[in-house]
Amino acid sequence: MIGQLARLTWRGIADFALHPVAQLLTLVAVTMVTLLTGLILMGLHNVNQEILKSRGDVEYQIYWKVDLQTEAVLKDWKTIKGMQHLDQFKTYTPSDALQELGTSLGESGDFSWLADSNPLPYSGLAAFKVPPEAQEEGWTAKLLARLQSLPGVDSVSYTPFQADLAQGWMTITHAVIWPVLGFLALIVSLVVHNTIKLSLMTRMDEVEILSLVGARPSYIRWPLLTGGFLQGIIGSLSGIGFLALVHHFTADVLNFAPFMLQIQFPPFQQLAALVGAVTFVCMISSWVAVK
Repeated sequence: MIGQLARLTWRGIADFALHPVAQLLTLVAVTMVTLLTGLILMGLHNVNQEILKSRGDVEYQIYWKVDLQTEAVLKDWKTIKGMQHLDQFKTYTPSDALQELGTSLGESGDFSWLADSNPLPYSGLAAFKVPPEAQEEGWTAKLLARLQSLPGVDSVSYTPFQADLAQGWMTITHAVIWPVLGFLALIVSLVVHNTIKLSLMTRMDEVEILSLVGARPSYIRWPLLTGGFLQGIIGSLSGIGFLALVHHFTADVLNFAPFMLQIQFPPFQQLAALVGAVTFVCMISSWVAVK
């Protein structure tokens, strides 16, 4: 059984030399389809990275309770400095805040008469840079709740616009863009299927003769399935190779002011899924086309 399976597999490989033109045209079609899909994935990946990278920054203005003991404030500051993804933390004592207020007002900002009865509380500005892989639904609200839960904190304010844009983009990606890519994948599957079917039409006489002499369907289909597998693997890997070549020449095409964007290559998981999907479609197309 294993020996017969090996012979049929080798026959499917050897059949490539019997119809080189049809096989070459099929490989070109599979390669171009893989390249087109890879370009779309690369574009989507880079848009996601740039949007989330620029929208993953959030700043919280924190105010502590008035007349709170310095030791309690320092304890809260230490807790904030130990928080994950903290990028910068600027602190202000009441005297620092009063001096900053006076400096911002210019000549009219002389508040030295308030030095002994300073009404301003301790305050701080905490800036977080949350990477895309650590962002989840409501991550800004969770950070806000954690800051508000500190014992001496009186109030926390922030502008959620950037974070809301990030969450909105992720929602659009899942609700619109991925379904569109799925529809494109369906169209691509039909193109690959028809291409392989046209390729197999050159072997119609061979299939009919094998059927007339009593060959089992599996005996007929296995070499064709092997051919579809090879076409999928070779074509998809060739498409990935062309995608890498395109990326090599375009990686820094937008890496200048004011854009300063470096195009990144799609992650391995997406490329592996693309190769697997194209190979699977080629195998199924070969199996169905000969039926």
